[in-house]
Amino acid sequence: MKLCKISVFHKQLPLKDPYWLSGGRLKFETLDATFVKLETDAGLVGWGEGTPWGHTYVPAHGPGIRAGLETLAAALLGLDPRQLETVERAMDKTLPGHLYVKQPVDMACWDILGQATDLSISDLLGGRRSTGTPAASSVSSGKPDYMMGIIESYRERGYVAHSAKVGGSDTSADIERIRHIETNRKPGEIILYDVNRAWTRREASLVMNAVADLGVTFEQPGETLDDIAQIRSVTTSPISVDESLVTLQDATRIARDGLADVFGIKLNRVGGLTKARRMRDVAIAHGIQMFIMATGGSVMADIEAAHLAQSIPDEFIQACWSCQDMLSVDIAPGRGARCEAGFITVDDSPGLGVAPDESLLGDPIAVYAV
Repeated sequence: MKLCKISVFHKQLPLKDPYWLSGGRLKFETLDATFVKLETDAGLVGWGEGTPWGHTYVPAHGPGIRAGLETLAAALLGLDPRQLETVERAMDKTLPGHLYVKQPVDMACWDILGQATDLSISDLLGGRRSTGTPAASSVSSGKPDYMMGIIESYRERGYVAHSAKVGGSDTSADIERIRHIETNRKPGEIILYDVNRAWTRREASLVMNAVADLGVTFEQPGETLDDIAQIRSVTTSPISVDESLVTLQDATRIARDGLADVFGIKLNRVGGLTKARRMRDVAIAHGIQMFIMATGGSVMADIEAAHLAQSIPDEFIQACWSCQDMLSVDIAPGRGARCEAGFITVDDSPGLGVAPDESLLGDPIAVYAV
């Protein structure tokens, strides 16, 4: 089986409401998505999606995916997409770095492998839990009542996990946000306080020590792993690493040095499922729990993350972020796993288990073929 055609689609995915990153320092209103269709000479078709969270969140942007695919196309055509690590090495050799470019190709290859073997991606990843994964909301930064209003709206849809954005330069305001939300936390809810790298070391120490009695978990309280190591040494609150978890080397350092209690694995950031499953295994080997997430995107991106999440034992999985409910458009109406009663659950459909409605994507902006 060989790849014989690669089609690239571009789609804007507007958010239902404007979204403010931690501390209100960045505003997002639409996501720039790239969809990749891989076709084989055996008639199997795989789909992938790459949707960075805007252009200013981390070093990744929608136009970069499409430029990178142009660079990668010649190296991919003629390869067997079922040979995941052969494809991975070809991409890494042809375009070092730029992991966010490679993720949608990797996703489409897993989709094809699943169809070829009549197995879901989660089964290919080692086995699918019978239970779904708690779906996590993403709560835009703002005043305490505003943030609680967002959480309440998700509760009405059954959500039991929430990622609340904190991280302003006004540390007293962050302390107020956290205490207000904790006062109103429901029994059994999972709440992660996501700083998105916004704090200095001093600010992280002030806030985390001020609310240490609450036992809450903070995600990415500093810019770098060196920052987090220093923050770790002067605080006691559990820490999740997200933006600084990019490579397998990052994962092994975090595990070896005890920098964090939780991995926040974002598939677009780390380069796709092939690389993410190694991080999963490092986490399990070291007793580290996980949040699994797309960086952003449609039901397709959410389902890719849900497959990885559902391959993780119950005691190691915290939640799986659901971005699809934040969008005002749906590129696969009536298709794929959706958030139901607060959980995302993939079934045994072969491969990814969802494909977009091509009529909603429009014509491809690029086609590469042999």
